Amino acid sequence: MKVIFIHGNGGCTADMHWYPQVAESFVQQGIEVVRTTFPDNDIAHQSIWLPFLRNDLQAGEDTILIGHSSGAIAAMRFAEQFPIIGSVIVAAYHTDLGMEDEREGGWFDTPWDWESIRRNQQWIIQYASVDDPFIPIAEARHVHEQLQTEYYEYTDQNHFGGGGKRKTRFPELANAVLEKWGIQ
Repeated sequence: MKVIFIHGNGGCTADMHWYPQVAESFVQQGIEVVRTTFPDNDIAHQSIWLPFLRNDLQAGEDTILIGHSSGAIAAMRFAEQFPIIGSVIVAAYHTDLGMEDEREGGWFDTPWDWESIRRNQQWIIQYASVDDPFIPIAEARHVHEQLQTEYYEYTDQNHFGGGGKRKTRFPELANAVLEKWGIQ
């Protein structure tokens, strides 16, 4: 069993935000963690990220994906095609938000297969914040409704890192995943 972190686009890396702190929570429990910066981290093309997840990082049935922002989109699109244990999606959305970079990534070129995303995993935990400057809360709520996620909505978490509000710890996310494993 392993956890793979999927950071966001716009130059984001695996060493930013809360990723190191949450990863360390899993390592301390003896869980294998993959936290690496994805190629093409400016635009995050689907045609590059999904094969990287599958072929290079060996994501599969023994994997939990933790995706933030466009990383959440990658986690959902991956689960659309492949079985995984579960996922945590942070600051998730379902449209290109009218942004050229999002359109260019290719994630929104095909309709979502919500049923396959749900069917291909045992559980989905979702975090959203009303004050996110990039993701309108209606986007997150739509994802929640479609995927029937375990949903946590905040009023003050901004973009959970990035967007002008630094976030280096996310213990509630780590605890929620550990609880799914029966560790907490």
